[in-house]
Amino acid sequence: MNLLVVAATELEIQPFLKEKNNADILITGVGIAATIFHLTKKLSGKKYDIVIQAGIAGTFNRRFHLGEVVAVKEDIFADLGIVENGKLNSLFDLGFIGKNDFPYTESWLVNNDSILKKIHLPVAKGITLNKIGDDPVQNTMMTSKFSPDVESMEGAAFHYVCLQEKINFLQLRSISNYVGERDKSKWELKAAIENLNKALLDVIEKL
Repeated sequence: MNLLVVAATELEIQPFLKEKNNADILITGVGIAATIFHLTKKLSGKKYDIVIQAGIAGTFNRRFHLGEVVAVKEDIFADLGIVENGKLNSLFDLGFIGKNDFPYTESWLVNNDSILKKIHLPVAKGITLNKIGDDPVQNTMMTSKFSPDVESMEGAAFHYVCLQEKINFLQLRSISNYVGERDKSKWELKAAIENLNKALLDVIEKL
């Protein structure tokens, strides 16, 4: 089986990199643009049976605990739109993109792969942003618009490329912090990375 593991930074999958495995590794760099460019380039050179993205994320949903690992089923480019009078209108709302134009399903980038049922991880809804932080206006806007569970800076880009390329994929995210909390002493970064890598190894064993 040809497997590609994708991460934005080496830090997030450092324990996995120390393991002997047959997976190819792609470190894209942080953000939407870097993910789309490097992942598309990588997929153009080799055919993979499945691509797994592994990374940390912040959560909006208090039912998820710090350090917990989730599988993101659907993701969206959450800040791709126009804000007027305090309201975010997406490109779908404005009619620039049809809500079910490929590769979108009701404006979301959805992973319907059966692997989600095999791995027994909580399933989450993700949003992807170019800018994350402690801005209460932005965070309130995101929760009211999308009702997301987690946020990242690469997830939707990963989904977008894999759907376009018609390749099996899985996005794994481990919760490092609650959205809006920028005091790193209140994060669980170490546990998030450890649990992410354990989950990644476990998932690969199940493939």
